[in-house]
Amino acid sequence: MSDSKKQGDATVDLFENGIAHWGRRVRVGELTFLKTIEICLSNIEQNSELNAFECLNTAAALEEGVLMDQQLANGIDLGPLMGAPVGIKDIMYVDGMPTKFGSNADLSDLLQSEGSVVAKLKSAGAIILGKTKTVEFALGATGINQSRGTPWNPVDRSTHRMPGGSSSGSAVATSAGLVAFAIGTDTGGSIRNPACMTGIVGQKTSVGLWPLDGVFSLSSTLDSVGPLCRTVSDTALVHQAMTDEPVTVRDGLQGLRLGIVEDLFFDDLDEKVAKDFERVCLLLESHGAIRVPLRFPELHERTVLFSSIVPPELISYLGAERYLAIRGSVDTVTESRASVGLDVCAHQYLTAQKRRQLLISKAYATFSDVDVWLSPTSPTVPLAIAEFSDPEIHAKGLLASRNAQPGNLLDMCALSLPMHQNGLPTGLQISMPLKQDADLLGVSSVIESLFRAHIAPTSALNRGNRQKSA
Repeated sequence: MSDSKKQGDATVDLFENGIAHWGRRVRVGELTFLKTIEICLSNIEQNSELNAFECLNTAAALEEGVLMDQQLANGIDLGPLMGAPVGIKDIMYVDGMPTKFGSNADLSDLLQSEGSVVAKLKSAGAIILGKTKTVEFALGATGINQSRGTPWNPVDRSTHRMPGGSSSGSAVATSAGLVAFAIGTDTGGSIRNPACMTGIVGQKTSVGLWPLDGVFSLSSTLDSVGPLCRTVSDTALVHQAMTDEPVTVRDGLQGLRLGIVEDLFFDDLDEKVAKDFERVCLLLESHGAIRVPLRFPELHERTVLFSSIVPPELISYLGAERYLAIRGSVDTVTESRASVGLDVCAHQYLTAQKRRQLLISKAYATFSDVDVWLSPTSPTVPLAIAEFSDPEIHAKGLLASRNAQPGNLLDMCALSLPMHQNGLPTGLQISMPLKQDADLLGVSSVIESLFRAHIAPTSALNRGNRQKSA
């Protein structure tokens, strides 16, 4: 990347202080929805080297900005997401826009109409700015896509680092301030991992909380849809708008029992990840939280369970004949992972599903002793892509979603928020049982408030020399 691209023109950061603050500025006349869209489109152009978008919805977005301004002037206020520019992961159908699924293969027959999530966003007044880049078939932890390009992680403008996957473009667009928030999917960490890598918040919602119609099916068992946001407060706004469920309000952390599962989550952590996590735990304890050590050695079964469930479900969705026809042109890492599904027999699949249910019951039983599970989101900081030629570095990168994957297999809701104070980002993962999303956001909100007071993480290392507040 050239020096001019490393520095670039200053990007106006409309959402630095959150979606609610931006919305108030519009409603008192400091901004308009149309001006917001114009600024965001300009930001995307100025930051084109980030390669966050598969395609843009320019004309329609500008028209929507005008329409939303007219509605607001006429006294029609659709709520906090009205006029908010959003990026949609390119495995979801949006009227008038192509859907590539991160692939060069023609899969246009898989999705033919918008689903409930996009419809709900539109009814809330959100303006779809474009489709964001994804790992091919949403199957990958690093964010690298050999087929359609890899976004540039904005936390480092001089070194191309992995953005995390598979919701890579959604994370990059949000972290760089190109959108108010973005939508991703999470089957094995695909929201939390890129959120961690780009220094933002990512919510893995409970399976079934957000509908999956109109969304590419990587795994009918594990898929979930959720938001990538700059803050927990923004995440809570999106949650309430999409589910009509209020977020639980907590008064501090006194007595909150932090389940620290000593198996898997802490194996071979980067030194920075380990130090950041310990600092966070000490901070939470100083405000009344209690660390509770747990053992769950069955977490090491994650690789076998994941590979016995997800690849065969993907092959079933694509169709084996189609997959065999296109596999030679698929991203090599995606191909190696997906092709496992060709060899999984019925009894392996059903045995894995049965075992998963047993482990879910065992995991939920631990919540009689703890309130949340707490761990690093990823064992590593974002690695330089150029170093992936080293087999050890490449193998390390592929483990980026190791800590996130159990949350999917164990049917939990989970959230990643930045826990670093400086340097490359690291993430704190907070997990709770299915359908406790409102409580999870309540706990996360209190923790984020403490971070802002005592840690004040930066969500992108070099955002400051690229952006200015409007």
